[in-house]
Amino acid sequence: MNMEVNKMAGAVLGSLLAVMALGVFSDAIYAPDAMKKPGYDLPAAQEGGAEAAAKPAAPAQPLPVLLAKADAQKGQADTKPCTTCHSFDKGGAAKIGPPLYGVVGRPKGSVAGFGYSDGMKAKGGDWTFDDLNQFITSPKAYVSGTKMSYAGEADAEKRADIIAYLRTLSDNPVPLPAVAAAAPAAAPAAEKK
Repeated sequence: MNMEVNKMAGAVLGSLLAVMALGVFSDAIYAPDAMKKPGYDLPAAQEGGAEAAAKPAAPAQPLPVLLAKADAQKGQADTKPCTTCHSFDKGGAAKIGPPLYGVVGRPKGSVAGFGYSDGMKAKGGDWTFDDLNQFITSPKAYVSGTKMSYAGEADAEKRADIIAYLRTLSDNPVPLPAVAAAAPAAAPAAEKK
């Protein structure tokens, strides 16, 4: 009887050793290739660490000034990660988020068939350039209880590029806001140098 128990224990231990050896061998043969870089660089929630503290804060420019020099092609490139949740095509269907064709000037929470959050439904009004800028800066701060999981874009110039691109997604684009008189007044001071 002792011999039978020893045979069974040896069989179990031998099987476990064979399985472990097979695992080590297959890992050596079929090792997956590591990605050289991620598919998309997703925006971070905040720039942090010593780099952010070392940068001096740039003077904030008004949105009309930023939009006047915005690049819609850069904005299109900046919205690549957004295509996961949003359609940018005319007549595009709602995905996780509503379609964004014609969003500038469209009433908030108005895409038929899309389940907006209560906060977005209650917001009211049309999507203006300023509203889009605030929303892209921090969706959760702009609309309490929003379903949008995007953390926001801290770079004002990137936001302006994105808004300039969104403006082009229309049969009748909304005119850009007029640049305030304060911006041209700064030009003569620069010419004195």
